[in-house]
Amino acid sequence: MARLRKGNRDLIKEINRNLVLNLIKSRGPLSRTDIARLSGLSLATVSGITNDFIASGLVHEIGAGESTGGRRPVLLRLNYQAGYVVGAKLMEHAIASAVTDLDAKVLYHRVIPLTTAGMDLADILQAVIQAIQRTIVESGVASQRVLGIGVGMAGVIDGAAGICRYSPFFGWRDAKIAEPIAAHFRVPVYLENDVNALTIAEQWFGHGHGVDHFVVVTVGRGIGAGIVANGQFYRGALGGAGEFGHITLVEDGPPCNCGKRGCLEALASDPAVVRQARAAMALGERTRLAGVEPLTLEAIVEAAEAGDALARRLLADSGRWLGVGIASLVNILNPKLVILSGEGVRAGEWRFGPMRDALQAHTFDGLADELETVIEPSGDETWARGAACVVLGELFKSPVHKGEAADLMMAVA
Repeated sequence: MARLRKGNRDLIKEINRNLVLNLIKSRGPLSRTDIARLSGLSLATVSGITNDFIASGLVHEIGAGESTGGRRPVLLRLNYQAGYVVGAKLMEHAIASAVTDLDAKVLYHRVIPLTTAGMDLADILQAVIQAIQRTIVESGVASQRVLGIGVGMAGVIDGAAGICRYSPFFGWRDAKIAEPIAAHFRVPVYLENDVNALTIAEQWFGHGHGVDHFVVVTVGRGIGAGIVANGQFYRGALGGAGEFGHITLVEDGPPCNCGKRGCLEALASDPAVVRQARAAMALGERTRLAGVEPLTLEAIVEAAEAGDALARRLLADSGRWLGVGIASLVNILNPKLVILSGEGVRAGEWRFGPMRDALQAHTFDGLADELETVIEPSGDETWARGAACVVLGELFKSPVHKGEAADLMMAVA
């Protein structure tokens, strides 16, 4: 048998280490014998890998398990406090940041208001750095134990390059985001679209864990989607997959902040509902909302709960548009699960009852029969946790999926 090149041997070693680590993470506590059985690796290989993990503090022994005869096996569990990660969501009005352990448990979070008027890219990045630094200090976590930082933001993101290709809120094009932050903290920094970050969190630690085909749809100030197909997160050719809010539903419809007209976001987002309420009142429609300032989605939901006809109609209309849009996703992607998240889920059944009806009506026959929909409320902490999960996803990702594999073929004579 021909000998493996060193590069291939090293890669196989990393794949084996990753396999063992993920088994302990997802199935633990496990004995070394359990790991060998589940992984197909030899007990000697498993023992070598786990001993390395124990020496580094990543895994610890938690006692003996049950025995069917002979010595009781020693059980191993991931040490979720072996290191920490930071997540931050950059918004035009605030920076939300959080510190989590390796199980994505939020240990500390805060939201720092941001006034971007008169600020350029460098100023805003400095504000992000200061917010992250403040969060680390206030969390009590030693900075040297921070393994990485994730930053989420709206827009078209080139995660591999750490560049925001386009930001609708800041007006940036090809803005370097990750590099200056990494230079300051001297740890890996991962930039990701905010909805994608939320999807990665669901894939690793939420409703999407173990689901090969699912979609996360967020509703709030905007509308977006994150896609997992065949167990793999899908970003698209340029990192712009998931701009779900900008599918056109009404030709020459209401203007969207993207510069186009008739987008789903212009019809069904929270600001769209508020605009529609103002327009109806300007035409003289009677409503409990008259004179309410500031006029927000919360105020519209409260009016709907109090029996206001306009509020109920507007929320139902937004839900129907959302259902029509999601039906298109289902018809194209055929997911098993749709997770609805974002600030807009607080509208509850006033929005999502009509959405489900429209989804059922517009989905191709049979595709919605076993489709599961889950509503997962989110706030600033959830978005920041999502950004942190981008880092955790990289930590636990297989070297093959990281693109580090060259050639795994073993030549045989």
